[in-house]
Amino acid sequence: MSVQYYEAVGRRKEASARVRLFAGSGKIVVNNRPVEEYFPREGDMIQLLEPLRVTETEGKWDITVLVKGGGVSGQLDAVRHGIARALLKVDPEMRLPLRKAGLLTRDPRAKERKKPGLKRARKAPQYTKR
Repeated sequence: MSVQYYEAVGRRKEASARVRLFAGSGKIVVNNRPVEEYFPREGDMIQLLEPLRVTETEGKWDITVLVKGGGVSGQLDAVRHGIARALLKVDPEMRLPLRKAGLLTRDPRAKERKKPGLKRARKAPQYTKR
């Protein structure tokens, strides 16, 4: 017997998260660690659970996540994006509230490349008149 789950991928900057939703009690595991241990900052849990709060499905799904690349903030947003996309597979009716909350849009912002002749992407060397 195969286990029924819904899977989706969320991305942000260099981070990529594979999210699986199982019918359950609301347990969340990220990279085989409890979510509170993986994302210990105060506001992280509020941000992470936003897709569940918007669709009023908190505590109905067990979530397992494999996330890699990027930093803490990028990974958090990637997981959030993945949860929203997986919820959409569960019930397409959730599209409107998730879209209104801005959870389905992939954030395209990323680090800008360094340009030749400059120190960073936009910072120019100091100008000297003489």
